[in-house]
Amino acid sequence: MISTAISSMRTNKGNLLLDISNDSPVLLIFLRHLGCVFCREAMDDISKAKQDIIKRKTRVVFVHMGTEEEAFPLFERFHLQDAERVSDIAQKYYTAFGLVRAQTGQLASFKVFLRSFQAGVGKGLGAGRVIGDGFQMPGVFMIHKGQKVGEYIHQDASDRPDYIALIDRYLNSVS
Repeated sequence: MISTAISSMRTNKGNLLLDISNDSPVLLIFLRHLGCVFCREAMDDISKAKQDIIKRKTRVVFVHMGTEEEAFPLFERFHLQDAERVSDIAQKYYTAFGLVRAQTGQLASFKVFLRSFQAGVGKGLGAGRVIGDGFQMPGVFMIHKGQKVGEYIHQDASDRPDYIALIDRYLNSVS
């Protein structure tokens, strides 16, 4: 199911994920809804890590549940307007990668509330209107040569992956 998704995912620039992954490893980031404070934090983290990701010859592709018109302003805010992204309003790729809808505790716990406050208010990332499924859980995958070669599955909405460590784990495994 994942291989079918990889071969059919087309980015906003018209590129197939399969082709991108044949050229270089891909950090494939599935966001929650576009108003999610933790998605904004993820985009901020990726924006700040861009040079480290480029040094590792890895490309980033985002998956979101909005239209391109809805998504672009948020990507632009985080200086990721050139990032390739896949609109998956029907969530078929989320499903293909095994990403599930959240249970209440994954969205509404003290840890999630505290992290939401820290990211939204403390870092000034804010939150926005829900665009997509507010219960969809995110995830991050390393894709190379059409295969899933690494993953980070969120246990709750507030999990914060170490993107560079995920890339390095894969790169170290093939060197």
